[in-house]
Amino acid sequence: MIRRQRLAAGVCALLAALTAGIAFPAGAVADETDQAAPKVELVLDVSGSMRARDIDGGTRMAAAKQAFNEVLDATPEEVQLGIRTLGANYHGNDRKQGCKDTEQLYPVGPLDRTDAKTAVATLAPTGWTPIGPALLKAADDLNGGSGTRRIVLISDGEDTCQPLDPCEVAREIAAKGIGLTIDTLGLVPDAKTRDQLSCIADATGGTYTDVRHKEELSDRVGELVDRAADPVVTPVATEGAGSCERAPALKSGLYTDRAEFGQQRWYKVDVEPGQELRASVSVADDRAVGPNYGVLLRAVTEHGREIVRGEAAGTGRTDVVSTGLRYPKADSDDDTATAETVCLQVTSSFSAAAGVKTTPGLPLELTVDVVDGPSGHHDVAAFGLGRGWWLLGALVLIGFLAGLLWGWLSRWRVAVWRTN
Repeated sequence: MIRRQRLAAGVCALLAALTAGIAFPAGAVADETDQAAPKVELVLDVSGSMRARDIDGGTRMAAAKQAFNEVLDATPEEVQLGIRTLGANYHGNDRKQGCKDTEQLYPVGPLDRTDAKTAVATLAPTGWTPIGPALLKAADDLNGGSGTRRIVLISDGEDTCQPLDPCEVAREIAAKGIGLTIDTLGLVPDAKTRDQLSCIADATGGTYTDVRHKEELSDRVGELVDRAADPVVTPVATEGAGSCERAPALKSGLYTDRAEFGQQRWYKVDVEPGQELRASVSVADDRAVGPNYGVLLRAVTEHGREIVRGEAAGTGRTDVVSTGLRYPKADSDDDTATAETVCLQVTSSFSAAAGVKTTPGLPLELTVDVVDGPSGHHDVAAFGLGRGWWLLGALVLIGFLAGLLWGWLSRWRVAVWRTN
């Protein structure tokens, strides 16, 4: 029994080592992080419905004020924070006037906690819910610079200023390629509010959260503000071409683009002998699409010969689909060997749902990494094992020897039993 346990432990250890070798191949990633000050603007709905008393026995407005005070106390020093309101000033019934009711309560910049809290304390539920106009103004408030930019929208109802659809506003903001994320929180939301706020968040790669308690609101807003302070790699806007010949030349980095439905996008990367190209692509569906979808990433030569491909597909609801590939360029003893131009082709098979706009295209994010290839390129990516072949060989040998030993022990025990 002891021998059997030791053998099992050894096999498990080898399997764990082999798995680690496959799952975590050595490699490099882009390490250039954005050092600019992160900016966050909290956008608060101050419409008349915020008077409702359904959050832990208090009004929605009281819960929002408490959350803001707690978040302002905990905001990291490096974050530049601002506050914008919607529906805070106009008391009348003129829809045209009500839909202009958005103002910046506290400017985006270094935070004076006392001033910000004083400004929040003056708020009282008042008017309409112009979410679309408020988002447009908030995007302008955060314009400029290259650091992380995030809007945190807190609302208890859907927009009352149609036909300016806040989902379309969010898509327009995303289409500008300014790297701005909108996160939304719904206070005691109904189905329509939840759908609209989810759509706004999805359009910019943000998140949506249902909130029904004060602690949930404080914790979630605090998490989003803290997230803005995390170092990030800012995608570089690029525009893929319709063919390899006209494709933009890319170096290692993170890139963002827009791909029309069914459109091929081409990019070029130079790979020196002894280097390895690693590339991945993600395509997000920021609007209603058909239930069947897929994305294909191909690496081909300049003459059109396929080198390697990665593909992914699915059916039903999704937010993003991703795939990737690796291509090791063999080293050469020839000192005059030159770089090889590898063409990357991205094709997605999303289809727009009936009545949905097809422009701008779907958000596309492409990661390119050109690193020094591993020694002995010939064993790289062979059946996905990389340089784990020796571990597989050791596992096979141990299994063979264990089988022989077990067979001998079994025969010996049978012989002893017959003798006795």
